[in-house]
Amino acid sequence: MITILKLADISISYSVDVPLITGFSCVIKPGQLRLLRGASGSGKSSLLSLICGTPDPALIWSGDMYLNDISLYPIPAEQRNIGLLFQDPLLFPHMTVAENLAFGLAETSRKNRHEAVLTALNQAGLDGFGDRDPASLSGGQAARIGLMRSLLAKPDALLMDEAFSSLDPDLREQFGGFVLSQIKQRHIPALLVSHDAGDALFASDEIIQL
Repeated sequence: MITILKLADISISYSVDVPLITGFSCVIKPGQLRLLRGASGSGKSSLLSLICGTPDPALIWSGDMYLNDISLYPIPAEQRNIGLLFQDPLLFPHMTVAENLAFGLAETSRKNRHEAVLTALNQAGLDGFGDRDPASLSGGQAARIGLMRSLLAKPDALLMDEAFSSLDPDLREQFGGFVLSQIKQRHIPALLVSHDAGDALFASDEIIQL
């Protein structure tokens, strides 16, 4: 399914007197990765939590969000099918790398699950890493596994919150190129929020300044 993510006239704040984001709108097409750049406290992460359906109860907001012109507002968070990747890939320490990748494939047959995990490891350049403990992975390797775990669940859209911030410059560039290639290959819309304009050089199609 080809999906378009649309944000329409979004305004958010924690006080009516101090708006964080006012009247923000954008359209993210299939295979497109947009970078939303803003300083700390500008409302970037609050916007992502709103799209996911998990906003802070104290957040004041207006506007709407759509996937293929269907409003997300009435849809519970667990039914929105939106992938989320953080600065820390949050791999489960009690699972192997392969088990982490297979986490979102519980309803898939054992054979298909195994094949999907092997394919994901190959795409991440980590063939043979399936039985490893996540703690044994480097930062770049863990980031790739975290991304592939999110993508194996076949989300309709992918949101990334400072997903490159913990990596050194060389790894950020490599991981950014990998993310962009996966987004285009899978034809899903993706939004990355970051405080660093440098991420736009290798990990986005367009930069939006808050």
